Amino acid sequence: MTVALQIDDVHKWFGSHHVLDGLSLRVDSGEVMGLLGPNGCGKSTVLNIVSKLLPYDLGRVRLMGKPLSEMGHRERELVGVCTQHCALYPDLFPAENLHFFARLYGLSEQERHERVAELMHRFGLENFARTRVGQLSGGWRQRLHLAVSLIHKPKLLLLDEPTAAVDLEARMDLWRLIEGLRDSGTTILLTSHHLAEAQRLCSRVALMRNGQVIAVGSVPELLARLPGQAVAKVQSEDSEAVMQRALDLGWHVRQHTDEMRLLLPQHLSLREIVDALDGTKVSAVSVLAVTLDDVYLELMGEGLRPSPFI
Repeated sequence: MTVALQIDDVHKWFGSHHVLDGLSLRVDSGEVMGLLGPNGCGKSTVLNIVSKLLPYDLGRVRLMGKPLSEMGHRERELVGVCTQHCALYPDLFPAENLHFFARLYGLSEQERHERVAELMHRFGLENFARTRVGQLSGGWRQRLHLAVSLIHKPKLLLLDEPTAAVDLEARMDLWRLIEGLRDSGTTILLTSHHLAEAQRLCSRVALMRNGQVIAVGSVPELLARLPGQAVAKVQSEDSEAVMQRALDLGWHVRQHTDEMRLLLPQHLSLREIVDALDGTKVSAVSVLAVTLDDVYLELMGEGLRPSPFI
Protein backbone atom coordinates (compact mmCIF):
# COMPACT_ATOMS: atom_id res chain seq x y z
CA MET A 1 0.00 0.00 0.00
CA THR A 2 1.51 3.33 -1.06
CA VAL A 3 1.08 6.45 1.06
CA ALA A 4 -0.75 9.35 -0.56
CA LEU A 5 -0.38 11.81 2.31
CA GLN A 6 1.97 11.73 5.30
CA ILE A 7 1.72 14.39 8.01
CA ASP A 8 4.30 14.26 10.81
CA ASP A 9 4.33 16.39 13.97
CA VAL A 10 2.76 19.46 12.33
CA HIS A 11 2.21 22.62 14.35
CA LYS A 12 0.20 25.69 13.44
CA TRP A 13 -0.37 28.86 15.43
CA PHE A 14 -2.93 31.58 14.82
CA GLY A 15 -1.39 34.32 16.90
CA SER A 16 -1.01 32.85 20.38
CA HIS A 17 -3.50 30.03 19.73
CA HIS A 18 -1.89 26.64 19.08
CA VAL A 19 -4.36 25.23 16.54
CA LEU A 20 -2.36 22.15 15.50
CA ASP A 21 -0.21 20.71 18.26
CA GLY A 22 2.06 18.05 16.79
CA LEU A 23 -0.57 16.48 14.55
CA SER A 24 0.40 13.30 12.69
CA LEU A 25 -1.71 11.45 10.12
CA ARG A 26 -1.23 8.98 7.26
CA VAL A 27 -3.62 8.55 4.33
CA ASP A 28 -3.01 5.52 2.10
CA SER A 29 -3.66 5.55 -1.63
CA GLY A 30 -7.18 4.42 -2.47
CA GLU A 31 -8.64 4.82 1.02
CA VAL A 32 -11.21 7.22 2.44
CA MET A 33 -9.85 8.69 5.67
CA GLY A 34 -12.38 10.43 7.90
CA LEU A 35 -11.21 13.31 10.08
CA LEU A 36 -13.66 13.89 12.93
CA GLY A 37 -13.73 16.21 15.90
CA PRO A 38 -15.56 19.12 17.52
CA ASN A 39 -15.61 22.64 16.10
CA GLY A 40 -12.26 24.29 16.61
CA CYS A 41 -10.15 21.13 16.79
CA GLY A 42 -8.26 21.96 13.57
CA LYS A 43 -9.90 19.78 10.91
CA SER A 44 -10.29 22.51 8.29
CA THR A 45 -6.82 23.82 9.10
CA VAL A 46 -5.38 20.43 8.14
CA LEU A 47 -7.16 20.53 4.77
CA ASN A 48 -6.07 24.12 4.14
CA ILE A 49 -2.47 23.14 4.79
CA VAL A 50 -2.61 20.10 2.50
CA SER A 51 -4.12 22.22 -0.30
CA LYS A 52 -1.39 24.86 0.30
CA LEU A 53 -3.92 27.56 1.12
CA LEU A 54 -2.26 27.91 4.51
CA PRO A 55 1.38 27.46 5.56
CA TYR A 56 2.29 25.36 8.59
CA ASP A 57 4.84 26.46 11.16
CA LEU A 58 6.63 23.24 12.14
CA GLY A 59 6.63 19.61 11.07
CA ARG A 60 6.63 17.71 7.78
CA VAL A 61 3.99 17.08 5.12
CA ARG A 62 4.60 14.79 2.15
CA LEU A 63 2.17 14.41 -0.74
CA MET A 64 2.67 11.41 -3.01
CA GLY A 65 6.10 10.96 -1.43
CA LYS A 66 7.31 14.52 -2.07
CA PRO A 67 7.67 17.29 0.54
CA LEU A 68 4.73 19.66 0.23
CA SER A 69 7.07 22.61 0.78
CA GLU A 70 8.93 21.75 -2.45
CA MET A 71 5.86 21.50 -4.65
CA GLY A 72 5.20 24.17 -7.23
CA HIS A 73 1.97 25.47 -8.74
CA ARG A 74 1.54 22.61 -11.20
CA GLU A 75 2.07 19.97 -8.53
CA ARG A 76 -0.69 21.49 -6.42
CA GLU A 77 -3.02 20.07 -9.04
CA LEU A 78 -2.50 16.67 -7.41
CA VAL A 79 -5.17 17.84 -4.94
CA GLY A 80 -8.88 18.54 -5.48
CA VAL A 81 -10.97 20.41 -2.91
CA CYS A 82 -14.71 20.39 -2.25
CA THR A 83 -16.09 22.33 0.73
CA GLN A 84 -19.59 22.88 2.09
CA HIS A 85 -19.59 26.37 0.53
CA CYS A 86 -19.90 26.12 -3.25
CA ALA A 87 -17.27 28.11 -5.15
CA LEU A 88 -19.27 28.27 -8.37
CA TYR A 89 -20.46 30.99 -10.77
CA PRO A 90 -24.25 31.24 -10.30
CA ASP A 91 -24.92 32.95 -13.66
CA LEU A 92 -23.23 30.19 -15.66
CA PHE A 93 -24.65 26.82 -16.68
CA PRO A 94 -23.15 23.66 -15.06
CA ALA A 95 -21.01 22.76 -18.09
CA GLU A 96 -19.78 26.35 -18.34
CA ASN A 97 -18.56 26.15 -14.74
CA LEU A 98 -16.79 22.88 -15.50
CA HIS A 99 -15.17 24.31 -18.63
CA PHE A 100 -14.01 27.39 -16.73
CA PHE A 101 -12.23 25.39 -14.04
CA ALA A 102 -10.86 22.95 -16.62
CA ARG A 103 -9.16 25.91 -18.34
CA LEU A 104 -7.69 27.04 -15.02
CA TYR A 105 -6.10 23.62 -14.64
CA GLY A 106 -4.69 23.77 -18.16
CA LEU A 107 -6.67 20.99 -19.81
CA SER A 108 -6.50 21.02 -23.60
CA GLU A 109 -9.66 21.71 -25.59
CA GLN A 110 -10.18 18.04 -26.35
CA GLU A 111 -9.50 17.05 -22.72
CA ARG A 112 -11.95 19.70 -21.52
CA HIS A 113 -14.79 18.53 -23.73
CA GLU A 114 -14.23 14.87 -22.87
CA ARG A 115 -13.91 15.48 -19.14
CA VAL A 116 -16.89 17.86 -18.94
CA ALA A 117 -19.11 15.40 -20.81
CA GLU A 118 -17.95 12.56 -18.55
CA LEU A 119 -18.65 14.46 -15.34
CA MET A 120 -21.99 15.87 -16.53
CA HIS A 121 -23.12 12.29 -17.15
CA ARG A 122 -21.50 10.77 -14.05
CA PHE A 123 -23.12 13.29 -11.70
CA GLY A 124 -26.53 13.31 -13.41
CA LEU A 125 -26.24 16.96 -14.44
CA GLU A 126 -27.36 16.52 -18.04
CA ASN A 127 -31.01 17.21 -17.17
CA PHE A 128 -29.94 20.61 -15.79
CA ALA A 129 -27.66 21.55 -18.68
CA ARG A 130 -29.71 24.72 -19.43
CA THR A 131 -30.34 25.67 -15.81
CA ARG A 132 -28.16 28.40 -14.36
CA VAL A 133 -26.29 27.30 -11.27
CA GLY A 134 -27.93 29.96 -9.12
CA GLN A 135 -31.31 28.32 -9.82
CA LEU A 136 -30.22 24.83 -8.76
CA SER A 137 -31.13 23.43 -5.35
CA GLY A 138 -28.43 23.23 -2.71
CA GLY A 139 -27.99 19.50 -3.28
CA TRP A 140 -27.51 19.86 -7.04
CA ARG A 141 -25.11 22.77 -6.60
CA GLN A 142 -23.08 20.58 -4.26
CA ARG A 143 -23.09 17.78 -6.84
CA LEU A 144 -21.65 20.23 -9.36
CA HIS A 145 -19.12 21.49 -6.84
CA LEU A 146 -17.95 17.92 -6.30
CA ALA A 147 -17.68 17.43 -10.06
CA VAL A 148 -15.62 20.62 -10.37
CA SER A 149 -13.19 19.36 -7.72
CA LEU A 150 -12.57 16.31 -9.92
CA ILE A 151 -12.19 18.08 -13.26
CA HIS A 152 -8.39 17.69 -13.31
CA LYS A 153 -8.34 14.07 -12.03
CA PRO A 154 -6.61 14.81 -8.70
CA LYS A 155 -4.65 12.13 -6.88
CA LEU A 156 -6.11 13.25 -3.52
CA LEU A 157 -9.60 14.63 -2.97
CA LEU A 158 -10.23 16.81 0.10
CA LEU A 159 -13.87 16.92 1.20
CA ASP A 160 -14.49 19.50 3.93
CA GLU A 161 -17.96 18.77 5.35
CA PRO A 162 -19.38 18.38 1.82
CA THR A 163 -22.90 17.45 2.98
CA ALA A 164 -23.29 19.90 5.86
CA ALA A 165 -25.47 22.41 4.02
CA VAL A 166 -27.85 20.05 2.22
CA ASP A 167 -31.05 18.25 3.18
CA LEU A 168 -31.26 14.56 4.05
CA GLU A 169 -32.24 13.38 0.57
CA ALA A 170 -29.41 15.32 -1.06
CA ARG A 171 -27.00 14.05 1.58
CA MET A 172 -27.88 10.45 0.74
CA ASP A 173 -27.36 11.17 -2.97
CA LEU A 174 -23.94 12.69 -2.24
CA TRP A 175 -23.04 9.68 -0.10
CA ARG A 176 -23.75 7.42 -3.06
CA LEU A 177 -21.55 9.57 -5.28
CA ILE A 178 -18.71 9.51 -2.76
CA GLU A 179 -19.11 5.74 -2.43
CA GLY A 180 -18.71 5.50 -6.19
CA LEU A 181 -15.50 7.54 -6.01
CA ARG A 182 -14.25 5.34 -3.16
CA ASP A 183 -15.06 2.15 -5.04
CA SER A 184 -13.20 3.45 -8.12
CA GLY A 185 -10.03 3.92 -6.04
CA THR A 186 -10.09 7.68 -5.42
CA THR A 187 -8.07 8.68 -2.35
CA ILE A 188 -10.19 10.91 -0.10
CA LEU A 189 -9.62 12.86 3.11
CA LEU A 190 -13.06 13.72 4.49
CA THR A 191 -14.03 15.96 7.40
CA SER A 192 -17.54 15.63 8.76
CA HIS A 193 -19.78 16.24 11.75
CA HIS A 194 -22.07 13.40 10.62
CA LEU A 195 -20.72 10.31 12.38
CA ALA A 196 -23.06 8.06 10.40
CA GLU A 197 -21.51 9.53 7.26
CA ALA A 198 -18.02 8.62 8.41
CA GLN A 199 -19.11 5.15 9.53
CA ARG A 200 -20.65 4.49 6.12
CA LEU A 201 -17.99 6.00 3.84
CA CYS A 202 -14.61 5.75 5.52
CA SER A 203 -11.99 3.00 5.38
CA ARG A 204 -10.40 4.49 8.49
CA VAL A 205 -11.28 7.29 10.88
CA ALA A 206 -9.06 9.69 12.82
CA LEU A 207 -10.49 11.48 15.86
CA MET A 208 -9.08 14.94 16.59
CA ARG A 209 -9.06 16.90 19.82
CA ASN A 210 -7.18 20.10 20.64
CA GLY A 211 -5.13 20.00 17.46
CA GLN A 212 -4.01 16.40 17.79
CA VAL A 213 -5.11 13.00 16.50
CA ILE A 214 -6.09 11.03 19.60
CA ALA A 215 -7.28 7.82 17.93
CA VAL A 216 -7.17 6.32 14.46
CA GLY A 217 -8.33 3.05 12.96
CA SER A 218 -11.07 1.32 11.02
CA VAL A 219 -14.58 1.59 12.43
CA PRO A 220 -14.44 -1.99 13.84
CA GLU A 221 -11.07 -1.21 15.45
CA LEU A 222 -12.44 1.93 17.09
CA LEU A 223 -15.61 0.16 18.23
CA ALA A 224 -13.41 -2.47 19.90
CA ARG A 225 -12.04 0.25 22.18
CA LEU A 226 -15.41 0.64 23.89
CA PRO A 227 -15.93 -1.24 27.15
CA GLY A 228 -19.20 -2.71 25.88
CA GLN A 229 -20.92 -4.53 23.04
CA ALA A 230 -24.24 -2.67 23.18
CA VAL A 231 -25.74 0.50 24.67
CA ALA A 232 -28.84 0.76 26.84
CA LYS A 233 -30.38 4.23 27.06
CA VAL A 234 -32.30 4.51 30.32
CA GLN A 235 -34.75 7.01 31.79
CA SER A 236 -35.54 6.81 35.48
CA GLU A 237 -36.87 8.88 38.38
CA ASP A 238 -33.92 7.63 40.42
CA SER A 239 -30.85 7.77 38.19
CA GLU A 240 -28.49 7.21 41.14
CA ALA A 241 -30.11 3.87 41.89
CA VAL A 242 -29.87 2.82 38.22
CA MET A 243 -26.21 3.81 38.07
CA GLN A 244 -25.41 1.88 41.24
CA ARG A 245 -27.26 -1.22 40.02
CA ALA A 246 -25.45 -1.06 36.68
CA LEU A 247 -22.07 -0.75 38.40
CA ASP A 248 -22.93 -3.69 40.66
CA LEU A 249 -23.65 -5.71 37.50
CA GLY A 250 -20.27 -4.76 36.04
CA TRP A 251 -21.76 -2.45 33.42
CA HIS A 252 -20.08 0.82 32.50
CA VAL A 253 -22.15 3.96 33.06
CA ARG A 254 -21.93 7.14 31.01
CA GLN A 255 -23.91 10.34 31.54
CA HIS A 256 -24.12 12.68 28.52
CA THR A 257 -26.18 15.84 29.22
CA ASP A 258 -29.50 14.44 30.51
CA GLU A 259 -29.09 11.00 28.94
CA MET A 260 -27.92 7.94 30.86
CA ARG A 261 -26.15 5.32 28.75
CA LEU A 262 -25.18 1.89 30.03
CA LEU A 263 -22.43 0.06 28.12
CA LEU A 264 -23.32 -3.62 28.25
CA PRO A 265 -20.60 -6.31 28.23
CA GLN A 266 -22.67 -8.41 25.81
CA HIS A 267 -25.82 -8.07 23.73
CA LEU A 268 -28.89 -8.38 25.98
CA SER A 269 -32.55 -8.36 25.13
CA LEU A 270 -34.78 -5.55 26.34
CA ARG A 271 -36.41 -7.97 28.80
CA GLU A 272 -33.03 -9.01 30.22
CA ILE A 273 -32.08 -5.38 30.79
CA VAL A 274 -35.39 -4.51 32.43
CA ASP A 275 -35.17 -7.57 34.68
CA ALA A 276 -31.60 -6.69 35.68
CA LEU A 277 -32.68 -3.16 36.62
CA ASP A 278 -35.86 -4.26 38.40
CA GLY A 279 -36.73 -2.07 41.38
CA THR A 280 -34.86 1.05 40.20
CA LYS A 281 -37.92 2.96 38.93
CA VAL A 282 -36.99 2.69 35.26
CA SER A 283 -39.52 4.49 33.06
CA ALA A 284 -38.02 3.81 29.62
CA VAL A 285 -35.28 1.65 28.14
CA SER A 286 -33.95 1.28 24.61
CA VAL A 287 -31.06 -0.90 23.51
CA LEU A 288 -28.84 -0.25 20.50
CA ALA A 289 -25.70 -1.62 18.92
CA VAL A 290 -22.59 0.48 19.57
CA THR A 291 -21.76 2.97 16.82
CA LEU A 292 -19.13 5.55 16.02
CA ASP A 293 -21.23 8.03 18.03
CA ASP A 294 -20.45 6.03 21.17
CA VAL A 295 -16.73 5.94 20.34
CA TYR A 296 -16.79 9.69 19.77
CA LEU A 297 -18.48 10.41 23.10
CA GLU A 298 -16.17 7.98 24.91
CA LEU A 299 -12.89 9.33 23.58
CA MET A 300 -13.57 13.04 23.23
CA GLY A 301 -14.36 13.90 26.83
CA GLU A 302 -13.76 17.56 27.54
CA GLY A 303 -12.80 18.11 23.90
CA LEU A 304 -16.48 18.42 23.02
CA ARG A 305 -16.50 22.07 24.06
CA PRO A 306 -16.37 24.30 20.95
CA SER A 307 -13.64 26.81 20.13
CA PRO A 308 -13.83 29.96 17.98
CA PHE A 309 -10.92 28.71 15.88
CA ILE A 310 -11.14 26.33 12.91
